[in-house]
Amino acid sequence: MTVVVVLLAIAVGVLALLVFGLLRTHAEILRALDRAGISLDDEEAAGSSAGVVPDRSQAGASTSPAGARDLVGTVPAGGPTKIAVTGVAHFTLLAFLSAGCRTCKRFWEAFASPDLELPGGDTRLVIVGQDPAHDSESAMAELVPPGVKAVLSSAAWEDYDVPGSPYFALVDGSDGRVVGAGSALRWEQLRDLLQQALDDAGLSARSGPPQPRASARHSGRSRELRADAALRSSGIGPGHPSLYGGRSDSNRENGADSAEAGD
Repeated sequence: MTVVVVLLAIAVGVLALLVFGLLRTHAEILRALDRAGISLDDEEAAGSSAGVVPDRSQAGASTSPAGARDLVGTVPAGGPTKIAVTGVAHFTLLAFLSAGCRTCKRFWEAFASPDLELPGGDTRLVIVGQDPAHDSESAMAELVPPGVKAVLSSAAWEDYDVPGSPYFALVDGSDGRVVGAGSALRWEQLRDLLQQALDDAGLSARSGPPQPRASARHSGRSRELRADAALRSSGIGPGHPSLYGGRSDSNRENGADSAEAGD
């Protein structure tokens, strides 16, 4: 009987050690995922904290909770960079995203759309990832849409107290403060929450209505269309003498005939 009791005690001790080891390994895995901004249940995590909290604190030093900091880090698959979000005349939407976050996928797709409308009349989008030691730099480089600024900076995640991805902060560059910060499940929800934060802060009149983000491939064509419209409104169309140094159509034709005769 004594032998049986001893064997049972040994077995219980071994099982206790195994369970302790498994729990410790599980905790280490969870901490690693948390540092990478990856949640095992993105829907529940984002849903429980969805919303943008307006910051009504007075503007002050960047060390205050409402203070914003410029971004210093590296470009995905590039070199060092610094992006100013304070001391500028526009708003900046900071999108803290990760390559492996499922909820982030919706925002990657939304930010790639040329019809994306950012809250405010003059708002710039900047995607902020973590240092290459905490996230895949090559994956981030592939996910960043063309024409959108991006920086890898774990220091920025600490400066803005980012609990995990996706997370967003709207910065008023004129006074260097965070207008609102929080998370959401999809872009449409976030856009409405950010607009509400602007309304609550009394900045809607200055920011103006949401404006579409001009993509790199559309900006040149847009300038051409605006230039053509301005010329037409002034009565200048194709063949107008002012487009050819004041020469008329007949003069241009005579000039061309003279050139052919000279040949």
